[in-house]
Amino acid sequence: MRHQKSINHLGRTSTHRKAMLSNMASSLIKHKRISTTIAKAKALRGYVEPLITKAKTDSTHSRRVVFSYLQDKDAVTELFRDVSVKVADRPGGYVRILKTGFRLGDNADMCIIELVDYNEALLTVKESTAKKATRRRKPAAKKVGEATVPATKTAETTAKEVEETETKEGEEKV
Repeated sequence: MRHQKSINHLGRTSTHRKAMLSNMASSLIKHKRISTTIAKAKALRGYVEPLITKAKTDSTHSRRVVFSYLQDKDAVTELFRDVSVKVADRPGGYVRILKTGFRLGDNADMCIIELVDYNEALLTVKESTAKKATRRRKPAAKKVGEATVPATKTAETTAKEVEETETKEGEEKV
C-alpha cells in the first residue's frame, strides 16, 4: 500500500531526480517557459514555487538557500532580480501548466510550464477584454398577435402602441 507517499519518484533515484528538477527549475527561471511531460511539470511546480516564495525576501541567507537548490548562479540572479519583483504582490501560484497533447514517440502527455506573470500574449488578451464593455438594450416588446415590430417605427411610437394594446387587453378582461 502506498499510504503517505506523496512524492512522484519519476522512475529515478533521488540524486538523479534532484539534479533533474534543479536543471529544469533553472531553465524555467531563465527562459520563463519550458516544454515537458505533465508528471515532470507537476513535480517541478512543487519544487520551484517554494524557491520563488523564498526569493521574495532578498537576503544573503535566502540567496544561499535558493542557490543550494538551483546550483546555477545566473538563474539565482535572474530569480532575485526580475522574477521576485514581478511576483512580489502575488500570494502564490507562480507557475501555470498548459497541456499541449501527446508526444509522437511514446504518446506521453506533454505540457508547457510557464511563469504566470511572463506570458505576454495572455496578459494582453486580459487587458483587451477588460477594456471592452458593451451595453445591451432589451429587445422591443412584441404585440399580441404580431411576430415582430417593423424596423421603421421609432421607439416612441412602439411604446405608444404597447400602451394602447395593454389598455385594450385590460378593458377586454373587465
